[in-house]
Amino acid sequence: MTVASLGASTSCHAHTAQHRVRSATPAFVWLVLILFADPAFSQTPQTVQPPGYLKKLSLDELQAIEVTSVSKRPEKLSETASAIQVITADDIRRSGASSLPEALRLASNLQVAQVDSRQWAISARGFNNTSANKLLVLIDGRAVYTPLYAGVFWDVQDTLLEDIDRIEVISGPGATLWGANAVNGVINIITKTANDSQGLLVMGGGGSELQGVGGMRYGGTLGAHAQFRAYGKYFNRDSGAQADGHQATNAWNMGQEGFRLDWDASQANRLSVQGDVYDGRIAQLGTNHIAASGGNVLARWSHAFSKDSDLSLQMYYDRTHRDVPASFAEILDTYDAEFQHRFHPTGRHDVVWGLGYRVGNDDVSNSAALAFLPPQVTRRWFNGFVQDEVPMWSDRWRLTFGTKIEHNDYTGVEVEPGSRLAWTLPRRQLLWGAVSRAVRTPSRIDREFFAPGKAPFLLIGGPNFVSETLVAYEVGYRSQPHERLSLTVATFYNNYDHIRSLEQVNP
Repeated sequence: MTVASLGASTSCHAHTAQHRVRSATPAFVWLVLILFADPAFSQTPQTVQPPGYLKKLSLDELQAIEVTSVSKRPEKLSETASAIQVITADDIRRSGASSLPEALRLASNLQVAQVDSRQWAISARGFNNTSANKLLVLIDGRAVYTPLYAGVFWDVQDTLLEDIDRIEVISGPGATLWGANAVNGVINIITKTANDSQGLLVMGGGGSELQGVGGMRYGGTLGAHAQFRAYGKYFNRDSGAQADGHQATNAWNMGQEGFRLDWDASQANRLSVQGDVYDGRIAQLGTNHIAASGGNVLARWSHAFSKDSDLSLQMYYDRTHRDVPASFAEILDTYDAEFQHRFHPTGRHDVVWGLGYRVGNDDVSNSAALAFLPPQVTRRWFNGFVQDEVPMWSDRWRLTFGTKIEHNDYTGVEVEPGSRLAWTLPRRQLLWGAVSRAVRTPSRIDREFFAPGKAPFLLIGGPNFVSETLVAYEVGYRSQPHERLSLTVATFYNNYDHIRSLEQVNP
């Protein structure tokens, strides 16, 4: 299969059968509607700086904004060898966005589509649908990834938009640093520090679809070196409209509260602790409402040895709960730890390396409609990465190369190398190229899914499902020919293998 997009082409090869199917098409459509589409599946869906800082910047200064998603270290946006865009706090404020998915529409390197009142399809460089599984999304370093289907439940990803400092959006693979699922892109949502969100903020509004939204945040100090903020938010959205003009049954509401504490223990040491809890209800046709709730807590300690050398340790716990009456329920507990160290072994090498470990306890309540077997599993992921950047030839050329090595319980060891070469040209121009390998490791739906819930099954997961792989070739150009004009062009050729497919088998 070949997919064309602006300035690029994507080639897909589906040689490996990933699911065994009887009565394939009806069964798969039925599954997608139950798990990922509107719960009323009989309906037809409709198609950092202090506040105010970024809006005062000139284009020159905006190009000098530092981003961290490409190299896991601060670097100027104008010097990044990647197809990256930044959505600033002022961009979000001026857009009138009322949710994270709406804010992501501001990134031209994403495909963002609203399916109904609560569901979104978000991806980069193709493969976009409500169960898209080739995009890594992080909120302050916490991966909002579900091992159920390797995607994101966008309806429960929220925060007070006024607390967002910036959103860094990479189109293209980022697996060398970020690992599995960073296949077609990375979305890194970074909120403001507690010091940059001091004082009282009250917001509210309402309308025909978003019937009511309100939030409050208060930030203060705890002594001379510690700051905090706490917030609460609630919204109520009406049902959307069907294609025939009638009202659907998908109204929903959710409340969320959270906090952040930043402590500068010394000039070299900083500790951040933050957390959120949420609880929501989603209407559906004919049965009780869907319940979606969860919470998380994250701690990050960083130590600076010098301007160009530091280390950090981050740990978080995340719980999600989703109950679709008479169909499906899941409780997922995730424990994650990550260590990172940056240093200069010689005068010209800039090295960053790290280790990570994650445990996921997934407990599913099966039904007559569908089942995950076994219903309860514990999966573990280990990873390590290293990347080196070397300036060459009077510092006008920069070579970056590295790899990430991961181990998962499904396919064992996965290697994701990558290299990038940037050439700085006169008159504020940059030409860059990259070659990368990325993988999308199996999820529970790929290997452990059965429909209906008891034999005889119409659809079952492929027990020999292997990781989807991508080898990506990218070339990009970035220029600022005028103080009020900036130009960015990125082209790519993606070669996929082992893409998930549906295959008919004999009874």
